[in-house]
Amino acid sequence: MTPASRQRRAAWQILLLAVGFLVLIAISVASVLLVNKAREDNALVVHTVEVESQIANLLLEIRRAESAMRAYLLTSAPQYLAQYQSAAADIPPAVAQLARITRDNPVQATNVTKLKEAVAQRLAEFARGVDAVKNGDIAANVDVLRNDSSTDAVQTIADISRAMRAEEDRQFAMRTARADQTQILASSVTIAGSCMVISLAALAVFLLRRSARVRNEAEAKLRDINVTLEATVNERTADLREANDEIQRFAYIVSHDLRSPLVNIMGFTSELDELRGDIFRRIAALGRTAALAPATPDDATIAAEPELEGDDKRLSDDFNESLGFIKSSIAKMDRLISAILNLTREGRREFMPERINVTELIEGVSRTVAHQAAAADATISVGALPNIVSDRLALEQIFSNLIDNALKYLRDGVPGNIAIQGRSKLGFAIFEISDNGRGIDPKDHQRIFDLFRRAGTQDKPGQGIGLAHVRALVRRLGGTMAVASELHHGSTFTITLPINWTGKDRDKAS
Repeated sequence: MTPASRQRRAAWQILLLAVGFLVLIAISVASVLLVNKAREDNALVVHTVEVESQIANLLLEIRRAESAMRAYLLTSAPQYLAQYQSAAADIPPAVAQLARITRDNPVQATNVTKLKEAVAQRLAEFARGVDAVKNGDIAANVDVLRNDSSTDAVQTIADISRAMRAEEDRQFAMRTARADQTQILASSVTIAGSCMVISLAALAVFLLRRSARVRNEAEAKLRDINVTLEATVNERTADLREANDEIQRFAYIVSHDLRSPLVNIMGFTSELDELRGDIFRRIAALGRTAALAPATPDDATIAAEPELEGDDKRLSDDFNESLGFIKSSIAKMDRLISAILNLTREGRREFMPERINVTELIEGVSRTVAHQAAAADATISVGALPNIVSDRLALEQIFSNLIDNALKYLRDGVPGNIAIQGRSKLGFAIFEISDNGRGIDPKDHQRIFDLFRRAGTQDKPGQGIGLAHVRALVRRLGGTMAVASELHHGSTFTITLPINWTGKDRDKAS
């Protein structure tokens, strides 16, 4: 999957998540609003029922008072008077309650005002009947009973009650319809929101499954690539190991074969050196004969150096100089071949890891070069060094070569100071070999690690193999090597090695 595809997929996932949150928020807000609206509508419906109930309760109390008052007029019994008084006492609070619960409706408030007047008139009529009984006025009682159901107050109360009930029936129908609409809308919002949530969930599941499928395919491809890569690495490693072994065999064979003609050259050069005296004696004899000089005495030794003059002497000197060049070149070639053979043998040597006290090892190396250090007026200081598990011989060669180079390339007339320090960090031991010698030009920092390459003034013996060999050993031990140096300011070689080397790292791949 390309980076652009991954970005688009991430954008779609974020957008889907945002839409889902927005839908949930919208559904939640709409549900809260609709629930509150439904509660208000239901409260209004209940309020209408309460008004109608209160109207019925008021009319019931009026009828109770009327019935008790009639019974009292007919019988003059005290218990009916008590029932009348109890019912009459409940009528004003009932009217007040009805006025309170209908004050939100102007129409009902007007009706309640009229009702209050009619109820007051009716109660006054009840009071006159009671007074007539108490005064013993039988004619007035009969008149009250005859006209009780046809007074204006009774008709007014009945008309107002019907009007109030009609108004409440109208309000009830309207509020019930509104409550039903609110419930339908709430149900619709809930259903629509649920459908959207289900759709988003289905889309999310689809995207997740597709993402999981793509991830599984990518993981499968990655596993295949890893398997292929591992096989390729193993194949390349085997090829490199075989090529390395072939190079080592080739170097050994070439070095061995080069030594044979070199030995012949050395032998013939020695013969030329031995023949030189005889050749020049003959040249000298011929020269004296030509000059009528006395011949060489018979008792003269054969090894006696002939006395040459002029061109013969120059020829002899040139001959000697040429032989000297040939001998020095042969010696250098012999040293190079020996170094190549040693390097080849070292590359084939199997390293043996063991616990090593590095301080003791370097102090032992320092003792072996103590005479050389004294001759160079140099001191070697060894600090606290971490102990490691590694190959002892390889470590001896590494530190011996570095200390020997430090002593070899000190500045003339300046007391040498060579310091070996170490520390451990994250499972590795770091060793620093510092000196105050000639230093190395930064442009030659890589050159000094190349085989047969040297830097700076070539006034010291060497074949340019030492540092290349050291770096190869460090790599085989699973470490790294670096140099920090400037001309005339000394050098610091840093060796980083694993503290617990198992011999299964680079040594196996070499």
